[in-house]
Amino acid sequence: MSDLTVPFHLPVTVEHIQQLLPHRYPFLLVDRVIEMVPDESIVAIKNVTINEPFFEGHFPGHPVMPGVLVVESMAQTAGLLTQISRRLKGNTGSPLFYLVKVDNARFNAPVVPGDQLRLEVTLKRLLRSMGLFEARTIVDGKVVASCELMCAARSEK
Repeated sequence: MSDLTVPFHLPVTVEHIQQLLPHRYPFLLVDRVIEMVPDESIVAIKNVTINEPFFEGHFPGHPVMPGVLVVESMAQTAGLLTQISRRLKGNTGSPLFYLVKVDNARFNAPVVPGDQLRLEVTLKRLLRSMGLFEARTIVDGKVVASCELMCAARSEK
């Protein structure tokens, strides 16, 4: 499936995610979309393995996923909500959305190898070419991180 169109099928696999986001290994931080209400909310999964390149230096002998990468995972999930919603409306010329603001970031527990991140993102408001999102990351039923994200569209020339 080269373009997501109606009918829309879940899960959205990593192959489709790569068609929607510009990120690639080692910076693609979403593995699958499992739930979505277009223009409203999305739930994605990131499987955290010991093979992640950042674990080599963060921290030797006590691997912890950097909080900024947990936030990036949530931002990529917000990008997927935007891109999939646009494609479902027939908008194939998708601008890139850049993370422009992070507010109220909280980290409640470390993310370690073996964790499966449940990335939940809700669109709070869409203002012209900017989206405000509420995001949280859950591991084993517990919120490990949360924040508000603002992303802005920029058409590439």
